[in-house]
Amino acid sequence: MKRFKKGLLFSLILALVVINLPVPVWAQHDPIYDEWNMLDLILVRPASAVAGVVGAGLFVLTLPFTAPTKGVDKSAEMFIVRPFQFAFEREFPDEDNLFAVESNR
Repeated sequence: MKRFKKGLLFSLILALVVINLPVPVWAQHDPIYDEWNMLDLILVRPASAVAGVVGAGLFVLTLPFTAPTKGVDKSAEMFIVRPFQFAFEREFPDEDNLFAVESNR
């Protein structure tokens, strides 16, 4: 009976160790990739939306300088359109994310 308990305990410990080994066949995703996606969703996208709002204010402030030079479209693109596209039009998860691409290599 004592030998059976030792064998069972050894089997359980071995199973716990083997389950926690990082085997590529078992892992369908990369935990680092998931963390970058969460960071993108929780911090980067809201910050981009805030940048778009701040950019709209900057656009209005720079309008007197960009209107005479006919640079209003480029200014609007830079200050307003790009931040909002980055925040709202990108796919999730973003496969082009530099950090996600490097962590999968």
